Order: sequence, then structure tokens, then C-alpha cells
Amino acid sequence: MVKRIDSNSNKEILFRQIGAKITYYRKAQQLTQEQLAVRVNVSTNTIGRIERGKYNNNISLSLLLDIAVGLGIEAYVLLMFTEEEKRVWHGDD
Repeated sequence: MVKRIDSNSNKEILFRQIGAKITYYRKAQQLTQEQLAVRVNVSTNTIGRIERGKYNNNISLSLLLDIAVGLGIEAYVLLMFTEEEKRVWHGDD
């Protein structure tokens, strides 16, 4: 039996996973949040909130594109998820 969770919960999980990907690629390049913030032209606090999935539960496409450029990666990388990651959204074990 598949557990259903509401749309808002799915969004929260999605934003956390996007944030985790940003953190991963930032750290892989040995960048601090401050250094990425300078590259993207946002505050360090904004990068921190995005990485925690707490950026008002709303990240604009423009900001995601800027972050991807700042990290030197294609934007789609931040939005692609493995089957295992997708199962988390639905509460599957």
C-alpha cells in the first residue's frame, strides 16, 4: 500500500532535496555559502535557507539558474532525482 502525502509535504521534500543537491555541489567545489552567495549575487542567509529547503517554499527558476551558473553545472542537475529520491516523496520504503 502506497502512503499518500499532501502536495505541500511533497513540495517541502522537493525543496529540501534541491537544497541538498546545491550543498553537495557547493562542497564538492570547496566553496563556502558566502562564496556561492557572491557568485549568485544573493545573501549568505539566502543560500543557507535554500540549502535547508526553507526559502519560503518557493525558489524562482531565475534563482535556480543563477545558482547552477554559480556552481558551474547545468540547471537540470538540480531538478533530476533518482528513483530512490522520488520514493521518499511518496513515503515508500
